[in-house]
Amino acid sequence: MATTGSGQRARRGTRPVPAQRDGHDDRRGDDGRDESRAERIDRELMELLNELRVALPGVQFLFAFLLVVPFQQATERATDFQRDVYFVTLVAVVVATALLIAPAAQHRALFRQHDKEDLLRRSNRFAFLGLCVLAVAIVAAVVLVVDFLFALPQALVTGGLVAVLLGWLWIGSPIVQRARGGAGDE
Repeated sequence: MATTGSGQRARRGTRPVPAQRDGHDDRRGDDGRDESRAERIDRELMELLNELRVALPGVQFLFAFLLVVPFQQATERATDFQRDVYFVTLVAVVVATALLIAPAAQHRALFRQHDKEDLLRRSNRFAFLGLCVLAVAIVAAVVLVVDFLFALPQALVTGGLVAVLLGWLWIGSPIVQRARGGAGDE
């Protein structure tokens, strides 16, 4: 299908026109796309899996870093607080990794089970929870490093600022857009 300048599909006659009831096109969704329900679910699932491909390398890098840290000689001078923050960070990264990989793993495990819509709903929840736990891991890692290199007050302020930044970009801003009824890809 060719696309017009606005990004919408233009009909060329290569696809049969769907049946209409009461002047309503059954193929046209709420967002104006010309696709069936099954096509929409397939597209949304692929979009979700592609989005997770962006998040996973960062999680894997942070996890690798955390696995190496205990074997460094500098950890001998770590305080009890730093060890506690390290533990929280490590567990949060493990949980975030599990949640962010779960959609791809379940997609493979449920191959040809014909329940993509349920898989999509679960995967969306896993991805959102995974990003929330990843935010906790990032904040905790920042607190750990800044406390180790500088001082606890700087670590807490920096961690708080990072938490506010991630909270706004990942949760607050989308909630505000949704409340305003902002149109866009979902």
